[in-house]
Amino acid sequence: MGTRIYVLDTTLRDGEQSPGFSMTPDEKLRLALQLEKLGVDIIEAGFPASSPSDLQAVQQVAREIKQATVCAFARATKADIDAAFSAIRYAARPRIQTFIATSPIHMEKKLGLKPDEVVRRAAEGVAYAKSFGVEVQFGLEDCMRSDPAFAARVTQAVVDAGATIINVADTVGYATPKEMFDMIRYLMDHVVAPQGVIFSCHCHDDLGMAMANTMAAIEAGCTQVEGTINGIGERAGNAAVEEIAMMLRTRGDYFQYVSGVNSVELFPTSRCLQSITGVGVQPNKAIVGANAFAHEAGIHQDGMLKDRSTYEIMRPQDVGVPETVLVLGKHSGRRALKDKLERMGYQLIDTELDRLFIRFKELADRKKYVTDEDLEAMLLENYQNIGADLFQLVSFQVVSGSGAVPTATVRISLANNNTKQEAASGFGPIEALFKAIDRAIDFTGEVLDFQVRALTIGSSGAAEVSVRVGWRESSAVGRGVSTDLLEACARAYIGAVNRLVLGIQPRLNVAASDGWMESIFRD
Repeated sequence: MGTRIYVLDTTLRDGEQSPGFSMTPDEKLRLALQLEKLGVDIIEAGFPASSPSDLQAVQQVAREIKQATVCAFARATKADIDAAFSAIRYAARPRIQTFIATSPIHMEKKLGLKPDEVVRRAAEGVAYAKSFGVEVQFGLEDCMRSDPAFAARVTQAVVDAGATIINVADTVGYATPKEMFDMIRYLMDHVVAPQGVIFSCHCHDDLGMAMANTMAAIEAGCTQVEGTINGIGERAGNAAVEEIAMMLRTRGDYFQYVSGVNSVELFPTSRCLQSITGVGVQPNKAIVGANAFAHEAGIHQDGMLKDRSTYEIMRPQDVGVPETVLVLGKHSGRRALKDKLERMGYQLIDTELDRLFIRFKELADRKKYVTDEDLEAMLLENYQNIGADLFQLVSFQVVSGSGAVPTATVRISLANNNTKQEAASGFGPIEALFKAIDRAIDFTGEVLDFQVRALTIGSSGAAEVSVRVGWRESSAVGRGVSTDLLEACARAYIGAVNRLVLGIQPRLNVAASDGWMESIFRD
């Protein structure tokens, strides 16, 4: 049994801050419950002072989570700390993480503070947070571009003020593993801390070093690490929780450390996040990517048939990746679909299953077999629209061809139980379709990203379309799946607009009188 490493998951805070990954309070709660099932020690649920929605989300998570510590993020100011405490005060295990930047460039350019003032504010922030009787963690923002002696001075001040967890943050992903190791050792050697004070690290991946720096910090003496599911986060993201957990498990012979993460929940947790955000991971993503346990090269296949350990250092089952093949088609029933989804790592409630079953039957009527890829794409489409059905596609028709002006006609079901039909033309059939939808819902969106993926080979295969739609400073991703590419495009676009509206008007009265649509996108 090695040294225990505590895992703080910041998917709901740092991860959610990155473009395209915003979540509603209910979505945050759903992911938090899965994180607790995963076995992370601390869930950093959000930044309560940043918005009323984030405050509400942290409050919901704090009330529902029973096993993990729930942490709220706050700058070293009384207003932020007050908001953080109000959010986590009813948690079974509450924690506040307050922070301030310690690098010269941040102190001068961002804060406009002298070093002495930074030390004072850090200590006062910790003392104020401690006065609420909760566990207090202090973060040294941009620590890896800080002078080690000054970082140690700040650390000593906050430890004296009552902080029991010191978080060394490589905020911009600047460090190398040796520099991370040296910084941790310097702080531990130069700070006089009472027994029980632990060091943590928070690593970003701007130079692709987040995972390496996290492991270097552990070797230097950190007994807490921070990360996110699928490695999401600001800019290039954070160290990935699934990679940290499986490194400690798989290379226990080298590191001699253990975590409390239940590894078989890694794959389901990854899928849970993807279904909530509508953003997938690249196929070659370590641990949870589609190709993580796939083998195509002949020499690899030959070795695998002789002994799996020739090319696999982990078993798929260890991270919750299923291997069972169950063919689904138009004659398959609801129970078969549910069993298949559970084997794939998805647990759906009855209403979610009912909704997906309808889409499954629609697709199964059009193609011979429904594949795992089809199901996962439909799941993403299914989840993104739950609770956001302001607009639904009823029917569409597109006329296009050589020498003809592409024209689309759509009929859209509105949230006030009315339907509206509009037509539009465009440079191509997809643009015409999007313009017709815009007219039907009184909206003008900007397509920021458009991707098409063939889910299966063959002319009868389904296509998955992903569309990011922007409006002013907001954007949202929608997904659509169909054997008809244009239908998939329409579903994806409407899904994105639904999520966009939900983000702008989370408390929108969808039963309002006629003219309600015209007010959605006004100031």
